[in-house]
Amino acid sequence: MASLPNIRRSSKRTTSALVAPERDRPDVQCLEAHGLTWLNIEEPTEAETDWLAAHHDFHPLDLEDVLSRRRQRSKIDEYDGYVFLVLHFPRFDKRTGRLQATELNVFIGPGLLITIPKEPLKPISALWSRCETRDDARMDHMSKGSGFLLYALVDQMFDYCFPILDKIGFKLDTLEDAIFEGESRELVRDISNVKQEIINYRKVIKPQRPTLRMLERAVQRYAPEDLEFYFDDIVDKNERIWDSLENYKEVAEALEATNEAVITHRLNDMLAVLTILSAVILPLTLITGFYGMNIDALPFAHNGMASFIVLLVAMVALAGGVLWYFRKRKWL
Repeated sequence: MASLPNIRRSSKRTTSALVAPERDRPDVQCLEAHGLTWLNIEEPTEAETDWLAAHHDFHPLDLEDVLSRRRQRSKIDEYDGYVFLVLHFPRFDKRTGRLQATELNVFIGPGLLITIPKEPLKPISALWSRCETRDDARMDHMSKGSGFLLYALVDQMFDYCFPILDKIGFKLDTLEDAIFEGESRELVRDISNVKQEIINYRKVIKPQRPTLRMLERAVQRYAPEDLEFYFDDIVDKNERIWDSLENYKEVAEALEATNEAVITHRLNDMLAVLTILSAVILPLTLITGFYGMNIDALPFAHNGMASFIVLLVAMVALAGGVLWYFRKRKWL
């Protein structure tokens, strides 16, 4: 692997940043401590990949993956001098209101860690800020080799996944309470949105499960101590997230089925009322239809008010009889 370039430092502290005023110059953040160099490149462009190609012996296909705007699959590529990782994590996009996958590319070698998130990630920015400003943070995270720093980064990213998971669980609880409060029709879209979030989350977590299991073996050579238990903890967190998503998937499907059953039940009640009204009105309409034809042969056709009263009483009695029959059959 090629040696690191001389990057201008802004202070006596072992932290620095290379921020180019022009868009065609690379923007590379650099942090050095305890013999370890951590480079962070957010939203890489061709300028950054050219810089990496000029200063490091990285495979061109890896640099192509870094620059690609298409989401790469989760993977680990091992070489003689370094390891290239592609991981994915969920991120809530406030612009679209949907859960999206964001990609994190990582180069790890002896004394070197390069993180390349395709979008700014809060956990990485927070860890960078702590290591930049606090000596104890640099001692905790950067004094045990690049492998341990990678563990700390990935662990922070998975810790960031749990609040997103909790929000989905809270939405499901809210929907469950709202189903029986007369809002079934309005909840159809909300349930659909939650199911979409769960599907997107599953698409992020599932493909990298085997990658995480191989991660400890791939980076063990870049850590002075055994990291098996540390990376097992990351695998455990990933499995916990997956189990929760499986449970949420079943809950969402059950809520959707329950909501549809409630809507169907209420619709059936409406249809029953309309059917009963039709059954009551039908014989009355039949009688009024006959007398509306002005046929002289009909009973009471020429008796004036008396015929009206008789027919009215007969119609009321008929309607009452129909309602009594429905009530007796427990249809009402």
